[in-house]
Amino acid sequence: MSEKTRYSEEELQEFKEIILMKLDKARKDYELLKNTITLEDGNDTQDTSPTFKVLEEGAAVLSKEEAGKLAQRQQKFIQHLQAALVRIENKTYGVCRETGKLIPKERLRAVPHATLSIDAKRNQK
Repeated sequence: MSEKTRYSEEELQEFKEIILMKLDKARKDYELLKNTITLEDGNDTQDTSPTFKVLEEGAAVLSKEEAGKLAQRQQKFIQHLQAALVRIENKTYGVCRETGKLIPKERLRAVPHATLSIDAKRNQK
């Protein structure tokens, strides 16, 4: 029996559902981070006395920087998930870009945007 070279339509549909759920959550998380950076949530010390502003200014700057970094990472994650959806549509999803073999389902369920098998990932380092 020959080795399988791509996932079936049913398997691709399962992965698509996983990706769409993760994508929805990632977009919500990104919006929360973005609102934290732009202070759109309204939960800040902007409207309190100047004493609190001075005390919290340093912490607020650090918090915004961290939120900015997290938002960038989240945006990159969203892009990877969207690229995985394109690969599903092209029927190339789940194929390792280094070895050309199928990435195990367990890995794709855990990291649905993976483009490398574990072995190929290890060999990169």
